[in-house]
Amino acid sequence: MTSSNQYLRSDLRVMGLVGVAHGASHFFHLVLPPLFPILKEEFDVSFSALALLTTCFYGVSGIAQTLAGFLVDRFGARNILLGGLTLLATSVIGYGFATEFWMLLLFSLLAGLGNSVFHPADLSILTQKVTSLRLGKAYGVHAFSGNVGWAAAPIFVIYATQLFNWKIALILAGFLGLFVVLFFIIFGNDLNDRKFGSNVRIDAPVFSLASLNENLSLLFSSTILSCFCFFALLAAALVGVQSFGISAIQDLYDINITHATFALSTFLVCSAIGILSGGILADKTTRHDLIAMIGVMLSGLVLILIGSQLITASSVIACLGLSGFFSGFTAPSRDILVKKVTPTGSTGRIFGFVYSGLDFGSSLMPLLLGLIMDIGSANYVFYACAVMLFFTIFTVVNVKKRSSTAF
Repeated sequence: MTSSNQYLRSDLRVMGLVGVAHGASHFFHLVLPPLFPILKEEFDVSFSALALLTTCFYGVSGIAQTLAGFLVDRFGARNILLGGLTLLATSVIGYGFATEFWMLLLFSLLAGLGNSVFHPADLSILTQKVTSLRLGKAYGVHAFSGNVGWAAAPIFVIYATQLFNWKIALILAGFLGLFVVLFFIIFGNDLNDRKFGSNVRIDAPVFSLASLNENLSLLFSSTILSCFCFFALLAAALVGVQSFGISAIQDLYDINITHATFALSTFLVCSAIGILSGGILADKTTRHDLIAMIGVMLSGLVLILIGSQLITASSVIACLGLSGFFSGFTAPSRDILVKKVTPTGSTGRIFGFVYSGLDFGSSLMPLLLGLIMDIGSANYVFYACAVMLFFTIFTVVNVKKRSSTAF
């Protein structure tokens, strides 16, 4: 077997395993939001209270994610990733045993802690192990798998709830995660951040008090902060659609929960298709900033159209799919933008910090949208998400301007 074929096989194995891990983590992001209309009645709470579940999850994940990045750089990705997935899956099982609303809040905090490890671990593995000529596709597969997990979750929990009840649906979802952990223990030897054919980790920095100032200066540089803000704004928009899209569509277009769930899944599936397409283009261009800006602008315009109610109920699914495709198309270029400004030996902590922006935006937006839903202004759910997408354009421009030598 030639060396090039060996590298290809290694790249495909790594992409596949990391994709499964990322898909599993994203699956658990959306096991609760599709059940919000049911949980609202079950626990007699408002949409604002339900939004706290999402805020707790992403808030803890965001706070812990930068630390997780340092742990990945120091101790390696595999064990950190397996521990996080185990905690996340176990917490989702806990959802199913909750009898009081505060229990859901507690398990959301624990689930967020488990979720914090995935982006620094996943992206450290991909960045260190996949050959550069396939890195855009690797980032595309990574983002694609996350969207597949997102798309599968609403379908799984709604249909499992219809077959059994919401508690059993969540318990079954959690056991799926534990099955993935078992699979990785047996077959996941490639889930490490060592280059193919080497036993030496690439990112193994020595931590000391003397390095603290250097690390803080790196993380809080203008370029890295701009990347953080891009991720935060993008996440605010996408999580807004994911968390309250179903409820908002039901209010605006008078469709049932099954059809509204299908519309959200269409948004996520089309986003996944956009990711794969964007990954191919990302390997063929150097203007990743333009791809990111055009994609988010078009996605936001379609969301405004949905919120305006200028379309028919039968068109909602197609329009959400179009918005999802445009937003997904930007994902591989987004990750390459970060990779270009990441110094050698800092992959875990940079991706951990920047991706904590996703959790920051994801934790705050549901609170705003919960209030919007409580006052009966469902169309502003889509307007607010569109505004967040438009603001991301300014952050990309700033990254381009401040790191022109990296581009």
